[in-house]
Amino acid sequence: MDNQTLVQYFHWYYNEADKLWIKAGKEAEKLAQMGITGIWLPPAYKANSGASSVGYDPYDLYDLGEFDHKNTVATKYGTKEEYRNAIEILQKNGIEVIADIVFNHKAGGDELEKVTVRTVNPEDREEVTSEPFEIEAWTKFNFKGRNGQYSQFIWDKDCFSGIDWAEDLKETGIYSIQNIYGEGWEDVPSKELGNYDYLMYNDIEFRNPAVREELKRWGEWYVNSCGMKGFRLDAVKHIATDFLIEWLDYMNETFNTQFFVVAENWNIDKVADLEQYIEITNGRMQLFDSILHQHLFLAGEEKEQYDLSKIFDGTLVQLQPMYTVTFVDNHDSQPLQALESYVDFWFRPLAYALILLREAGIPCIFYADLYGASYKDEDKEEDLVDVNLVALAELSEMTRIRTDLSYGLQRDYLDFPNCIGWTRAGIPEKINSGIAVVMSNGAEGYKEMEMGLENVGKTMTDALGHRKERVTVDEKGWAEFFCNAESVSVWTIV
Repeated sequence: MDNQTLVQYFHWYYNEADKLWIKAGKEAEKLAQMGITGIWLPPAYKANSGASSVGYDPYDLYDLGEFDHKNTVATKYGTKEEYRNAIEILQKNGIEVIADIVFNHKAGGDELEKVTVRTVNPEDREEVTSEPFEIEAWTKFNFKGRNGQYSQFIWDKDCFSGIDWAEDLKETGIYSIQNIYGEGWEDVPSKELGNYDYLMYNDIEFRNPAVREELKRWGEWYVNSCGMKGFRLDAVKHIATDFLIEWLDYMNETFNTQFFVVAENWNIDKVADLEQYIEITNGRMQLFDSILHQHLFLAGEEKEQYDLSKIFDGTLVQLQPMYTVTFVDNHDSQPLQALESYVDFWFRPLAYALILLREAGIPCIFYADLYGASYKDEDKEEDLVDVNLVALAELSEMTRIRTDLSYGLQRDYLDFPNCIGWTRAGIPEKINSGIAVVMSNGAEGYKEMEMGLENVGKTMTDALGHRKERVTVDEKGWAEFFCNAESVSVWTIV
């Protein structure tokens, strides 16, 4: 089987002439030729901020750009018809579609209700700071534009555990809703801020069995309507794990399949928390390796002061490679985002070599590295910031090498702070497979590395074109490989 390679097919500030669903369909054949096997598309349903929404403020999960809600029929990315057409084209080209699922919260309620709440300390949500009192809140969702089509379920105050706005008081805060399912927060994986059940907007109450059943009905409808083969689950550390297990088991049993699932559990320093999540969910999900992302970011910042030999230490891909999706950057870490930690441009080729050309983990490349991106911070009235993210010239060649050549026994030479490398010996089924990778975050570097006896006498060149030498594997299966300063070279058999 060929190596899997995913692409996150959007960024936060997507602003191109083609709507995203149209572009994905147009690019499907080219993506397949690059070796892309799975595409993560952004949330497809109608959101509170209407046609400008990236999708993480979901309003109606059943409105995929079909109904007049929030002053628009289409979403930012297009219509339901365009979405379904894109999925069909992508899957005909052998690319599985991964749909983004936002279960943690809803936004943009249609009607006010009187709701009994208590305030809590934002820095410690377990600390209650008031007696119960009543507020008016936007907790009723009736989706009049859809008028009961697909589902007649009405969301109300019993469907939420918290909210951040009291309409009658005109005050923000974290209001714990006192409903029949519990006075406090749900048990969630993250204990940050005491209990991180509440993140934003109307926090969904998964202790309500009617909510759980509705979301299972919706999942079944979604797959029957659109045919995706996988899911990206947003913000899982804020969601009751028992619900996600129940939902995934229901989906797998209903469709008699095993959906590919990758979850976002953002954590940059505590790999034990990620390992614990894998254990609790009994391996039902892959997790994004946000810790490796942080290491790549620091390596770019610190340059030759960073110890490359330790870049995988304490990462999920090192400890749980079978459950890891690796990435360089995503929509949360790109410039101007709250979690901005964008890997410096000089280090990006090295970072992609580290996720694309090794055995462990499933890599996910970022839209902006494939196409580039230019945008402004339009939320600021003054001092607008222009951002220009340049497409990575080496990326298409690296994905080709991953698909065609990056196979066989891996030998690591992660043994020097400023210059590391590894080799893949290749396999008979892949003609001329086998590679050697060398990178340096300081001066020009070289490493003597073993390619194996099966490659004796073979000539290798730098497929990225950074070095012009021709290297021959000696009679013992070894060769000396080179790279430029602050650069990476990928040596392949000619």
